[in-house]
Amino acid sequence: MKNLLLKSILILAALILNSCYSDKDDYETVSNSIEFENRLIELYGSKTALIQPLETDYSAIPSDLNNPITEAKVELGKLLYHETMIASDANNTEGMYTYSCASCHHADAGFQSGLKQGIGDGGLGFGTKGEGRIKNTMYAESDLDVQPIRTPTTLNVAFQQVMLWNGQFGAVGPNEGTQSQWTDGTPIANNNLGFEGVEIQAIAGMDVHRLVIESNEVINSSYKNFFDDAFSEINESERYTKLNAALAIAAYERTLLPNQSPFQKWLRGDANAMDADEIEGGRLFFEKGQCFSCHSGPGLNDANFHALGMKDLEGLEVLTAVDNRTKKGRGGFTGNSDEDYQFKTPQLYNLKDVGFFGHGGSFQTVKDVVAYKNKAIPENSGVPQNNLSELFVPLNLTEVEMDLITLFIEKSLYDNNLQRYVPESLPSGNCFPNADYMSSDDLGCN
Repeated sequence: MKNLLLKSILILAALILNSCYSDKDDYETVSNSIEFENRLIELYGSKTALIQPLETDYSAIPSDLNNPITEAKVELGKLLYHETMIASDANNTEGMYTYSCASCHHADAGFQSGLKQGIGDGGLGFGTKGEGRIKNTMYAESDLDVQPIRTPTTLNVAFQQVMLWNGQFGAVGPNEGTQSQWTDGTPIANNNLGFEGVEIQAIAGMDVHRLVIESNEVINSSYKNFFDDAFSEINESERYTKLNAALAIAAYERTLLPNQSPFQKWLRGDANAMDADEIEGGRLFFEKGQCFSCHSGPGLNDANFHALGMKDLEGLEVLTAVDNRTKKGRGGFTGNSDEDYQFKTPQLYNLKDVGFFGHGGSFQTVKDVVAYKNKAIPENSGVPQNNLSELFVPLNLTEVEMDLITLFIEKSLYDNNLQRYVPESLPSGNCFPNADYMSSDDLGCN
């Protein structure tokens, strides 16, 4: 009887003790969450300032006044963005109808390319996340359509006024006053159309990547009905054009919002969307880590350019060399030497599916970038000291703190349902995002 009583007392004590620990853990989690929320209120007035709109709430998504977002336009843009049938002017017959916008910006790699240098025309294969794409040996290097530095994502472009690492596309915001650089006969001359960067990049891309809309094959296919729905207010004689196709693609790109990520759910009131470590990582991101100094707003990307002394592609196996203008980043576009080696702040969502970081792809993991910024020692000796950003200073983060910030970026900012932005099939019936024979095997299109 005594033994039974003793056992009962011990069990009761254990239950009480465990309950206390559980309450303590819950209390600390709630306390940290409140502290994190108060920090966001201190910075932005309200944590709602970082909330992304739903992808179907077109009135809430930042848009170009000259290109209002509509459901019909987004649907057309989604199809054209992935359509390989419009790649009918390839540099080599081997590349005809084999690539699309999504060759370098696809959902499997967080709408990046999966490579250090994305390949459109002249590429073969896909792999699982785009990492398996290689150069077609039938192509001369001069004919290969390859990105000179790492392909930026099309996620969160709605929160950017200008596009590309140097911000050269776009007629507004940071590019006001740069008209002297909009050289006739170059893709940048499209800035004269007056659109924002998302639209200008899409317009320029139609020519740069030789995507053709004005052909009977496209117009007489099911795409005619999509153009009719999206641009019914435009006369039929001017409706089926590359300009309208580009505007539809831009409208679609603006809806690519990772708003189902845990951080976004937490911002909208789901207290259980992030665990205690993620919350602590977020707090460090917006406090000691000083990440918010550049990564702010709903896309965690400011509208500025910074020189952090990162490498381009030197010393790496590359498909094409990086020209000096590209190396100089913002300064290479504006001609202002004070802006040399500055590059646009990238957004931070869905980085877990990416294998390379920095504009030159010189980092392998998110943790590598966090550690680099923590030490603040430039890796590119070619960047003059006086060009480096004043924000590029040692942060004195511990190893644990860097791990927590990395966790927040990789897990809390990860939307695991980007496939909702991908069509089930195309009117052409073609394989996508690539339709060459190797990609067709990789993607199971055969």
